Amino acid sequence: MAKDSFLVGLIGAGIGPSLSPALHEREADRQGLRYLYRLIDLDVLGARPEAVGDLVRAARDLGFDGLNITHPCKQLVIEHLDALAQQAEALGAVNTVVFEDGRATGHNTDVTGFAASFARGLPDVPLERVVQLGAGGAGAAVAHATLTLGAERVTVVDALADRAADLAASLNRHFGAGRAAAATPDRLAPLLAAADGVVHATPTGMAAHPGLPFRAGLLRPELWVAEVVYRPLETELLRTARALGCATLDGGGMAVFQAVDAFRLFTGREPDAARMLADIAELAGAVPTSK
Repeated sequence: MAKDSFLVGLIGAGIGPSLSPALHEREADRQGLRYLYRLIDLDVLGARPEAVGDLVRAARDLGFDGLNITHPCKQLVIEHLDALAQQAEALGAVNTVVFEDGRATGHNTDVTGFAASFARGLPDVPLERVVQLGAGGAGAAVAHATLTLGAERVTVVDALADRAADLAASLNRHFGAGRAAAATPDRLAPLLAAADGVVHATPTGMAAHPGLPFRAGLLRPELWVAEVVYRPLETELLRTARALGCATLDGGGMAVFQAVDAFRLFTGREPDAARMLADIAELAGAVPTSK
């Protein structure tokens, strides 16, 4: 008889506003499953990120079926797992842990989530030269996804030069020499002037970090703009870009499609992505948009 009761959770810092519990539980309800999604917030617990190993072990011992992992634990969790799926190993980051037969296996659904959202929302945009802002955990995932989608070259821009250089080197090892480069923000103007599109993967634009990640004057109508932030769905960057006539993609699709893949890993059942896209539109207070 198929399992119909699941206990999962999310480990991270400051995750109170996360929409993951509602996304997962709504879809589970529609499928007739008993599904409890708990937040395991480091800030609430007063725990350091290095406690992720103890938390994963405790969740496994308590009978959890799986965990999502978010900032700042996506890299730290790896040494505490028994196995890694190929995507997570290539990326060096885990956002989903599945418990099965006493073993913890790490996956990364951020890559597939962004790729699915991009293919759906910006299917025909040029991908010769892409500029990406942000080389953190989300940045690594979306850079992998963008190159997997066929981008010829991604230039990673980050205020931390070493972090951008490390990500570019990793991408070149994985996808081939010359597919990625690193740059600092002072190079942004000439890079964007020559780019087909820009992927934004920093916290700027989130409710707690409002504003634009770069000067509005660097945007032009021919430039497509893809956003990772999904709270709010319409960031100032997207609003400004859309007003100029840029093709845009909000972060809602990535949030949904990574949840779709995680739900499938946790339950072995196929979630309905269209229903979950409608859920996030309602939960985040606006309709996920692309142009």
